[in-house]
Amino acid sequence: MNNDSYLRPLMMPAHDFPDESFADAADAVARLSSIYEANTSFLRDAFARYRRGESFDRRVRACYPYVRIRTNVNTHIDSRRSYGFVAGPGVFETTVTRPDLFGDYYREQLRLLAKNHHVGIEVGVSDQPIPVHFAFAEGIHLEGDLDRERLVAMRDVFDTPDLAQLDDRIVNGTYEPQPGEPHPLALFTAPRVDFSLHRLKHYTATSPTHVQNYVLYTNYQFYIDEFVKLGRAMMAHTDDADLRNYRSEYTSFVEPGDVVTYNANLGEQGDEGTAPARLPQMPAYHLKRADGSGITMINIGVGPSNAKTITDHIAVLRPHAWIMLGHCAGLRNTQRLGDYVLAHGYVREDHVLDADLPLWVPIPALAEVQLALERAVADVTKLDGVELKRVMRTGTVASVDNRNWELRDHREPVLRLSQSRAIALDMESATIAANGFRFRVPYGTLLCVSDKPLHGELKLPGMADSFYRAQVDQHLQIGVKAMEILRTNGLHKLHSRKLRSFAEVAFQ
Repeated sequence: MNNDSYLRPLMMPAHDFPDESFADAADAVARLSSIYEANTSFLRDAFARYRRGESFDRRVRACYPYVRIRTNVNTHIDSRRSYGFVAGPGVFETTVTRPDLFGDYYREQLRLLAKNHHVGIEVGVSDQPIPVHFAFAEGIHLEGDLDRERLVAMRDVFDTPDLAQLDDRIVNGTYEPQPGEPHPLALFTAPRVDFSLHRLKHYTATSPTHVQNYVLYTNYQFYIDEFVKLGRAMMAHTDDADLRNYRSEYTSFVEPGDVVTYNANLGEQGDEGTAPARLPQMPAYHLKRADGSGITMINIGVGPSNAKTITDHIAVLRPHAWIMLGHCAGLRNTQRLGDYVLAHGYVREDHVLDADLPLWVPIPALAEVQLALERAVADVTKLDGVELKRVMRTGTVASVDNRNWELRDHREPVLRLSQSRAIALDMESATIAANGFRFRVPYGTLLCVSDKPLHGELKLPGMADSFYRAQVDQHLQIGVKAMEILRTNGLHKLHSRKLRSFAEVAFQ
């Protein structure tokens, strides 16, 4: 095998999938699934032969399926809609991956397109190669199987991930189709989705198939400890009828290593999975519902880089909302340790998104999320009116990329924070909100004041331990309650036109 193999004919699957148009979204997705399964199976079989030492004199290639619609005239669309339609006449197309994971999502998006534009749904095989790594849902594990020479030679036989196909120009609004090229139908191409699915497994030590539609992020393990206690308790049998009905809304609880605990209130099922020897960089935990509308919680650790990394990848799963629950520095003398901060604006000094989302772009508060968080605080604390305002303040949160910002010349940061009217400071919230805006994922932030560095109340070990024990459980309950409120309100209220651009893609 050498570079001459690039000149030889491509080795293609025997399956023949001519372009076809469908009136029904379910039929279209079934066709997408058939193409995807045939082409990835072809790659997996070829790779198995390669592993066994077989030589190939031709390059092995299979391509992603695509879905396309054509509109010839402007269609009058209900102006209240936030997705499910294209901007005007033209050809709109996207490559597709993992129908097993995204089947319900694809069916809903294509159903709306067919309904709103009265057009057929075209399905076929694209010219975008599937990297052999992505033909394996859980990744290829090559350690010990291939020597260095065979590893290097893989690139002469199989397509491997191409960074040129993985950028975020569509989602950033900077993609411009060349003359004759179709307009994008979705925010992410199939290779971009596959890349993130594999990264999620690496970072969280759980399969992306477990990620739920409502995602909580936190920057402290204390919250995860409480979420694990909650998840395991929800799976435990109870004879209390009301409690059993509530717990039965959730089917299982998943921890790193894909360790699954099934709900004892739904019948006898054996648990499964093996906990990893060590926790991954950003461990994830999933309180699952049968329809995928449960709650995922991820410990993103400290800093805006981690916050961007995980949201870059979670976004391809198109969650219905994500919320940051964490600790912050209170900046006002009237605040007390344990008070809550509901962010309605952000000072973005995290810098990790400057190249993707300019600083002059405002990050608006989303009313549906804000109201859910405020109601959840009221429900859990049993406070309202003036008493609720005593424990929760709404205002601007500043996010910085310097954990030791207090050590700079005191006058400069204090002046900037005062001018911005910020009431709290952390390192992750603005990143998570800004990436929510960028990826069209509804977002929110509820923080808890854990120190007041401008007023001499620093985060020191003894103070912190006492504070965490007293406050984390309540804060987590509020986050879970807010997600359940959002789920009850429904998608028609949650997905906002505020997150759409001028010529938005059809898929939400």
